[in-house]
Amino acid sequence: MPTLWIPTPLRDLTQGKLSVIVTGSTVREAIESLELQFPGIRERLCDDDKIRPNISVLVDGHVAPLKIRERLQETSEVHFVVRISGGSDIETAAGSFGEDR
Repeated sequence: MPTLWIPTPLRDLTQGKLSVIVTGSTVREAIESLELQFPGIRERLCDDDKIRPNISVLVDGHVAPLKIRERLQETSEVHFVVRISGGSDIETAAGSFGEDR
């Protein structure tokens, strides 16, 4: 059965578990299986019927271009990678960060 690796910000919903074994032949089915074990996690991973835009899905070490529709094998490992946003437009005496003047 596939293994889902839980990102740190969502582990509060999985009682601190790093990974969870689920059933399913697609990422969608695996998320539904995860939701049955840990209610509320689906809404943190998905918007309606799509993976949230700030989350990338990796299946067996490769970015999953089909995201929620990606097929899984019995031995698949699925990682949800939450993109970190932020930054600043702070100007310094030398100019913007990373900018040579």
